[in-house]
Amino acid sequence: MTDHDLHADALALLRALTGRPDATFHPGQFEAIEALVDRHARALVVQRTGWGKSAVYFVSALLQRRRGAGPALVVSPLLALMRDQVAAAGRAGVRAAAINSANVTEWAAIERQLADDSVDVLLVSPERLVNPRFRAEQLPRLVAACGLLVVDEAHCISDWGHDFRPDYRRIRDLIAALPPGVPVLATTATANARVVADVEEQLAAGGGGVLTVRGPLARDSLRLGVLELGTTWRRLAWLAEHLGDLPGSGIVYCLTVAAAEDTAALLAKAGHDVRVYTGRTDAAERLEAEEALKRNEVKALVATSALGMGFDKPDLGFVVHLGAPSSPVAYYQQVGRAGRATASADVLLLPGEEDRAIWQYFATNAMPTQAWVDAVLGALADAGPAGRGVAALEARVDLRRSQLELLLKVLAVEGAVDHGPGGWVATGTPWRYDADRYARIAEARAAEQAAMLAYERLDRCRMRFLTAALDDPHAADCGRCDVCAGAWYPTGVTLPQAERARAELERVGVPLAPRALWPAGLDTLGVFADGVPLKGRIPAREQLAEGRVLARLSDLGWGGALRRLFAPGPDGAPVDADVPADLAAAVVGTLRAWGWAVRPVGVVTVPSLSRPRLVAGLGEGIARAGRLPYLGALDLAPGAGRPAASVNSAFRLRDLWGRFAVGRELADALAGLDGPVLLVDDLADSRWTLTVAGRLLRRAGASAVLPFALAATG
Repeated sequence: MTDHDLHADALALLRALTGRPDATFHPGQFEAIEALVDRHARALVVQRTGWGKSAVYFVSALLQRRRGAGPALVVSPLLALMRDQVAAAGRAGVRAAAINSANVTEWAAIERQLADDSVDVLLVSPERLVNPRFRAEQLPRLVAACGLLVVDEAHCISDWGHDFRPDYRRIRDLIAALPPGVPVLATTATANARVVADVEEQLAAGGGGVLTVRGPLARDSLRLGVLELGTTWRRLAWLAEHLGDLPGSGIVYCLTVAAAEDTAALLAKAGHDVRVYTGRTDAAERLEAEEALKRNEVKALVATSALGMGFDKPDLGFVVHLGAPSSPVAYYQQVGRAGRATASADVLLLPGEEDRAIWQYFATNAMPTQAWVDAVLGALADAGPAGRGVAALEARVDLRRSQLELLLKVLAVEGAVDHGPGGWVATGTPWRYDADRYARIAEARAAEQAAMLAYERLDRCRMRFLTAALDDPHAADCGRCDVCAGAWYPTGVTLPQAERARAELERVGVPLAPRALWPAGLDTLGVFADGVPLKGRIPAREQLAEGRVLARLSDLGWGGALRRLFAPGPDGAPVDADVPADLAAAVVGTLRAWGWAVRPVGVVTVPSLSRPRLVAGLGEGIARAGRLPYLGALDLAPGAGRPAASVNSAFRLRDLWGRFAVGRELADALAGLDGPVLLVDDLADSRWTLTVAGRLLRRAGASAVLPFALAATG
C-alpha cells in the first residue's frame, strides 16, 4: 500500500469516526498512524485533551485488521472513558467491547466474540491485568493475537503520579511479551519531561526506539482564575450563590467523597440541579449522571477525581475546584475537560485551608512502609485457606481497606505476592524497602505541592504556569486569566447565603440518598420480581425516602467512635454490643434534627446475624426515645447465612434478593399504621440491604420508609 492509499483509507475512517465528511487530520495524527501501521513502531503521543488521540488508535486498529492482524488491546483506566470509546468506535464501524467491573454479566458473551474473532478493539482496565482468570485464560491468547497495543492515559505508568495506578506498572511486562512487529501506542495529555522519559523507557521494553509526537498543551478557550475565600462555608456559599451564573453546564471537583456528597446536598437545597459522582457512586448511577450532563439536563456534576480521564463533553462550560489538587499536572488534567469545542469556558479554583492536610493524608496512605509490608506478609504466612481474602487480612493488620488493597497491588507488581482463585499468597520473593526511591518520590510530590501553592499566589499568567509545569515548549501568556486580564468572577458572598452554608455544615447527621436505579444485568443473574426482570428506575412506590446516618466511618468527628464500635475482635469476627451512651445521645440528636415532613409512626429493624444485639438495641432505643411502637424485625429467610462480600452491585443485590420477608405480625402492625416507618440498621455500605428491606415494607403497605443507620462506609 502506498502512502497515498494509506492516507486516503485513514482519512475515510477518520470521517466515519467523527461523523464529519470534511474532517482532516490534526498535525501529528497521520504521522502517528503511519508509524504504527506501516512501520509497526512504538509511539508516544502527548497532546492536549480533545486533540484526537483516540482517533489515532481506532483508525490504526481498523487498518491493522484490514491487513489481517488480530484485535487491538487498549488498556484504559476509567469506565467513563471506555463507554465513550466503545460508542465512538461503533460510529467508525469498529467492533469494540470492554471488560471491566461494571459489566461483569457481559463477560461471557464478550469472550465468545473474541473466540469468534468478531472484536476489533478490546478495552480492559489495568486491574484486569492482575485478575487471575483473565490473566490465565484470556491474556495469553490476546497477546499472541494482538494487532496493536494501546496504553491510554499513559502517565499512569509513572511511579506514584497524580493518577497512581499500580497495575499500570505491569505494562512493561506486557509490552515485552508481545510478538515481534506488534505496534505499541501510548497516549496522554498530562506528561512533563520526567514522565515522558519514564513512559518512553517502558515502551522500549524488549528493544526498539520510540517515536514521540508532542504538541502545544494550552487551550485558547479556557479562562483561569483563583478566588481565596478562607473557610469551607464561605466557599460553599459562593458556589451556591453563583453557580447559576457560570456558562452552560460543568463540573465541580472536590478532594474527597465526603466533600462531594456534602457539596451536592447543599447545592441541591439551594435550588441547583446537580448530581454527585464519586468512586462510591454505583456504575448505573454514574452512567445516568454522565448522560444527564452531556445532554445539559443538569447544571453540574459534583465529583471527585473519579470523573476525570476520558470523560467526553466537548461543550463543557466550566470547571470549579473546591480545594486544590496536589499538583499542577493533576489540576491541568481536570480543567482540560472544559472548553474543547466552545469559544470560552470558565475555570475557577477555590482553595481550602484543609488542602495540604488532605494531600498529606493521601500521600501517606499510598506509600508503603516496611512495617505495613511485614505485617501483610506475616499475616499471609500464617493464614489458612480461609484467611487469604482482603476481608480476612483486614482483620489481622492495622490498615484500612483502601490501604490494604493498594499495598497488595504494589506487592503483586513487585513479585512479593500473587493473587489466585484462593486469594492472596506470598511468593517467597524477598521484598526490600527501597528508601532512596520512596524518598525521591516524596521529594517530587513535595515540589509539586509547592508548585500548586505557587499557582494560587501567582502574579503572572496562570496558563503559562500550568503548561510550563508540563514542560511544554510552547508555553505563553494567555491574556485571559485573572492575572492577565483581571478578576472575571464575583469576589464576595452575601451574609444570608453564608449563614445558610455554615448552618448546613454544622448540622448533625449525614443524609443517606435512596437508590433510584436497579443495577444492570440482573436478568442474567436470575433476579426477577413477579416474573419480570428488574431494570431501569426503581418504581417510586417501592423506593426509600432520603435517610440519615449519624456519620461516615471516615469522618473526623463521630467517625472515630464508630470505627471503634465496628472494629472486629481479635479473631476477626464482628463484635456485638450495646450502643454506647455517647453514640445513643448523638443518634437522638440526629433524629431530632432530621426535619422530616411527616414524623414516623413506627420502628422496624433489619435482622442481623453479625450484630443482632446492637441493631435490636438501636431500634428499641430509638422507639423509646421517640415514643414510637417498636414493630420488630423483618423475618430472615430460613438457612440464610451472612451474605457474600460482593462488590459488584448486581451480585450484591442477587445475594440479598429473597433474604428478608415481612412476617404476619409485622404485616398486621403495618396495616394499622398511617405514616412513615423508620427502618433501622447498623451500617449502610452499598445501601442495597436497606433498599431491599425498604421495598418489602413499601409493598406491605408502608406509606414511606425512612432508612437510618449508625454509620456509612467511606
